[in-house]
Amino acid sequence: MITLLDGGMGQELTRRAAGEPHPLWATRVMIDNPGLVQAIHADYYAAGASVATTNTYALHHDRLVKFALDHRYHALMDGALAEAKAARDAHGRGLIGGAMGPLVATYRPETMPPHDTAVALYAEMAGLIAPHVDVLMGESVASVAHARALVEGARQAAPNTPLWLSLTLEDRDGTMMRSGEPIAALGSIIDQVDALLANCSAPEAMDQAMPHLRAYGKPFGAYANGFQQITSDFLKENPTVDVLSSRPDMTPERYADYVMGWVEQGATIVGGCCETGPAHISEIARRLRAAGHSIV
Repeated sequence: MITLLDGGMGQELTRRAAGEPHPLWATRVMIDNPGLVQAIHADYYAAGASVATTNTYALHHDRLVKFALDHRYHALMDGALAEAKAARDAHGRGLIGGAMGPLVATYRPETMPPHDTAVALYAEMAGLIAPHVDVLMGESVASVAHARALVEGARQAAPNTPLWLSLTLEDRDGTMMRSGEPIAALGSIIDQVDALLANCSAPEAMDQAMPHLRAYGKPFGAYANGFQQITSDFLKENPTVDVLSSRPDMTPERYADYVMGWVEQGATIVGGCCETGPAHISEIARRLRAAGHSIV
């Protein structure tokens, strides 16, 4: 049985929403285009996804305060959760995964706040999200310190909500997190999570990661991105997605080839990240069913 995640939200919003790219692109759209997030969730469910991932990945105080929007933190959180629930209710079935992305910046483990600060921020976020979702998803975890703080905060605030931890890996060496630390360095932290995944890295890196994820004995899987590379411009302050380019080879068919390879290695939770859309999820669903897998 396979749990099929949805695809990317931020890039899909960029494709569908009018206007110039903005550092808060996925958050700002909930103010400027209410209902668009729900429509994307609905499209992913219709494509065959069994999980809608809430549009809360970048909903952090550190992002909002830069643009004088921190006073809307709770309203934006409520809105994101409501749009996922509305899509699930309309579809009639499915799970909701509560996304918790990196503090400060993605792919940049050196920006991680001190441990106690990070724990408190993740606890606040988990406490708000957990009552409205089926599973908490700590995404794009780039270092051991990041993993430790996220897990501690989530377990502190929502000890009874399932927690999936998803790592972002070095694109050229899928055995290592973005910090350069090996997956094996996570150690006993993984005892506290319900599944171990990898996301927002090249699909080739996921191929390399599978044995290292499997070694922890937890349900495991991956959802890769379709970027050509993570550019130096995206690693600067307040980046926008227009500095990233998609891989022309990452068609739904080609991406599904990668996913089926992970499933052959034992992965049971798969889907797509940035630059994958409903067409990619539809093709994965088709291929999974053709191979005799049940999607749950």
